[in-house]
Amino acid sequence: VADPDPRAAGGAQWLRAAGVDVSTAEEAGLDPVVVARARDVAASWATAVRRGRPWLVAKTATTLDGRVAATYGTSRWITSTESRAHAHTVRADVDAIVVGTGTLLADDPALTARTASGPADHQPLRVVVGERPVPPDARIRRGPGEWLHRPTRDLAAVLAELHDRGARHVLLEGGPTVLTAALQVGLVDELHAYVAPVLLGAGPGAVGDLGIRTIADALRWRTVRTQRLGDDLFLALRPEGES
Repeated sequence: VADPDPRAAGGAQWLRAAGVDVSTAEEAGLDPVVVARARDVAASWATAVRRGRPWLVAKTATTLDGRVAATYGTSRWITSTESRAHAHTVRADVDAIVVGTGTLLADDPALTARTASGPADHQPLRVVVGERPVPPDARIRRGPGEWLHRPTRDLAAVLAELHDRGARHVLLEGGPTVLTAALQVGLVDELHAYVAPVLLGAGPGAVGDLGIRTIADALRWRTVRTQRLGDDLFLALRPEGES
């Protein structure tokens, strides 16, 4: 697989010039499934190199009918204990977690990574995006790890700043407003969908209006892995046509 980093690319040509027989995965006729898996493993790093921003994973936790809360705003808990534990393992693997001020004010999340025995060893940078102020008693102000607030709606600019700070893998846990904004400008590289066997019939959905008016224009995704979490289903998805 070719190295997208110009600082390291060209190794194959150098080896060939030295008389070494070198073949790409495609030239060697490797199993396409194996090649695709290799690209998937390297995707977050390659994105940071090619696009100058972190790999962005967006998380949703919904009912079967796509609701993230009931009509009167209650959302704890739609998903299972197993799903919530899995989400904390993801938090512990990323460099930063981003939420919008809407989610912060509605749910007052701590955004820490936790295990059954307490805080995880690695705590991601916790980032709030939005123009409304962070309340002085917000839980994000407490607990382990660093946090910051960027009073802007420009998520791309925030991701660029996080990239400059060394973040390569970022989790977006914001609600429908910030997720919709990220999808509209093509910033979401991977979607983590936790789906619970629950029906509400009403209430806010996971995504707002994307401006899509026909099925032909729908944003389509491919499933890269699934997992049963208690009675819930976890799906990791990537935009169709992208590695």
